[in-house]
Amino acid sequence: MKVTGFSGIVGRPGVAVASAAVLAVLCGCTVRPPDGADGKHDSPVHIELPPSRTPGKGPSGTTGRTAGTAPAPAPSAVDTTPPHIVFTRGDTGTGVRELQARLRQAAWLFDGPTGTYDDLTARAVKGFQGKRGLPQTGETDAVTWQRLVRMTHRPGTWELYLMGGQPAAAPDPRCLTGRVLCISKTSRTLRWMIDGRTVSTMSVRFGAQYTPTREGVFQVYWKSRHHFSTLYHSPMPYAMFFSGGQAVHYSYDFAARGYAGGSHGCVNVRDEAAIAGLFAQVRNGDKVVVYW
Repeated sequence: MKVTGFSGIVGRPGVAVASAAVLAVLCGCTVRPPDGADGKHDSPVHIELPPSRTPGKGPSGTTGRTAGTAPAPAPSAVDTTPPHIVFTRGDTGTGVRELQARLRQAAWLFDGPTGTYDDLTARAVKGFQGKRGLPQTGETDAVTWQRLVRMTHRPGTWELYLMGGQPAAAPDPRCLTGRVLCISKTSRTLRWMIDGRTVSTMSVRFGAQYTPTREGVFQVYWKSRHHFSTLYHSPMPYAMFFSGGQAVHYSYDFAARGYAGGSHGCVNVRDEAAIAGLFAQVRNGDKVVVYW
């Protein structure tokens, strides 16, 4: 092989070999031993050319890829895994309350929240799914839940417990002796307590901004089973008066609208069976404690 471009190389075998080695590194060549080293008389430089490449093909002849590129994955099979169910019929708890509160926001549910995934809830979910082109199962799967969450805001405490059912606050220390109607404005609950023991608990609501329910320690001074307010022209069944015209009584409005409304200062109860039982047990002179 004749190498040109390097002055003084021709006629100097040792230098020529070294120079050829440099050229070999730059050009992808391999260097062979000089004459006589292996009994053969070959050129000291052997040039290896890269393999020919067909247009549009890689070195291996595969179409559309270059050398070193991983092969394209095969199309995946259709996913037949059933969707994850978040809530379904019979489920209970705060998660179901949130579902129901969000369905109310989206105008698909008008009762509750109750915290129980009942037939009304399933019907509302099914309607919501159908409106959005989802499978109408009546079960809240992950896709249905995510769609509902995107359309609504996170419900507050009194949206979750719009119709009652919230846990009662700890009783005030003044409630721990005797017979007491122990009424918490913070948790909006009434505990009927005897000598520190809770006999029953029920949800209550209070007076509106301009007709607040008074706080303090009082006594039941009058009971009126079929009372009717001549001032507000509304029924007040199972009324137990404790401070002027303010009483604990059943409220039809509370039963219908929950905490969306308020009283004129009275303590409203929405569970008629619960207050009927309470009315039968409470006596004139029993203590009433209203506190935050």
